[in-house]
Amino acid sequence: MTRFTFPMRCAVAAAFLLVAAAAQAGRSCEQKKPDLATIERGFMLAERTMRALDASGHKVVLLARAGQDLSRYGLTYSHLGFAYRQPDGEGGHVWRVLHKLNHCGTAEAAIYRQGLAEFFLDDLWRYQAAWSAPTAEVQEHLLAVLLDLRRALAMHHKPYSIVSYAWGRKYQQSNQWVAETLASAMIADGASRGHAQAWLSLRDYRPAVLTIGPLTRLGARVGAANVAFDDHPDAKRFSDRIETVTVESVFSWLEKSGIGTRPAVLGLDR
Repeated sequence: MTRFTFPMRCAVAAAFLLVAAAAQAGRSCEQKKPDLATIERGFMLAERTMRALDASGHKVVLLARAGQDLSRYGLTYSHLGFAYRQPDGEGGHVWRVLHKLNHCGTAEAAIYRQGLAEFFLDDLWRYQAAWSAPTAEVQEHLLAVLLDLRRALAMHHKPYSIVSYAWGRKYQQSNQWVAETLASAMIADGASRGHAQAWLSLRDYRPAVLTIGPLTRLGARVGAANVAFDDHPDAKRFSDRIETVTVESVFSWLEKSGIGTRPAVLGLDR
């Protein structure tokens, strides 16, 4: 049994300090007082997710959250990470999340290892999560990578763009790191990003194609350091076709390829 429990009212009070220090993917660093209701709902979603993952029997899943409203692009989820079981040294286990976060809207990002509560203690657009479990073989390979800091960081590329080109290497956004890390886990140690992308392409991974016009591109590029389009091929960029890695495109590929399960959806309204 997991020792990761949520005495709700006490946890909410203790979460104030945690929320103040938590990194937010693709967000500005505006000073904003934590809201008790927001914190409580984040803990509730974390607890519900923990119970579902415990019941599943899986060791590693790809876990998504809905941090931003991307409905204009037909997307529900904004951010993807790896959730995995880690022994607690006392015969039980805890769930950890390894994911990539953008530094306060800057042009760089880093890899973070957090608990489920921290993962959901954000100003979420929707209190809904989804997860897909890779096959047992892929989980074993991934777990070995996630528990080894050197291998876990192998695919990380610090320069960040929220719409980085799926097959490019100039930038890397959070969901792209997840896809490339999964691929690298299935390749010999020491694989490059190019090797990982080739592995994904050979297995018919298809990135999302977002329609983003020139005025939107210009405004986004001028107004935010974490948005860049210059890594996209001119022919695609100038026809408003932005190919990038989204949560939905990864989930769809996992299911169609047989590498992962159909996504399970969890939410506070379910």
